[in-house]
Amino acid sequence: MNEPKPDCFFCVAAHESESPQTLVVHRSTYHLVMLNKHPYNSGHLMVAPRLHLADPSESSPEARDELWPVILHARDVLAKAYSPDGFNMGMNLGSAAGAGVPGHFHFHIVPRWKGDANFMGVVGDTRLVPEDLTKSWQRLRDLFQESVSEGSSLEQT
Repeated sequence: MNEPKPDCFFCVAAHESESPQTLVVHRSTYHLVMLNKHPYNSGHLMVAPRLHLADPSESSPEARDELWPVILHARDVLAKAYSPDGFNMGMNLGSAAGAGVPGHFHFHIVPRWKGDANFMGVVGDTRLVPEDLTKSWQRLRDLFQESVSEGSSLEQT
């Protein structure tokens, strides 16, 4: 059995109850969906396995089968919550690729709007995110719970 790592915030979040502090908005059987504490945009979500795994190939066949449906469900919830013009979606595996969490793979889903990149990041080395994380957490948590109660195949666990 893969043991959780106490210094990994994904592992910690996988074993704590949902709250604005944990940033977890949804749990499925094998994955968790949580807000990024340092988002690129409002609603920036990450999908991560509940086990401490460095690469998707380490996942069980059942977990691999669940990953894309969870990612697509999270994207659909973001679309409903924020009505973005598009999304950046992907993962970085390994430190050379820019992975910020050693040993725990995760997939980013970032809502994007036309014109959301501005001079602040380039000139001022500053990012502006218009929505407080607590508000984002409540909005997305409610929509995930609503989708599960409407019969989504991705039950909350």
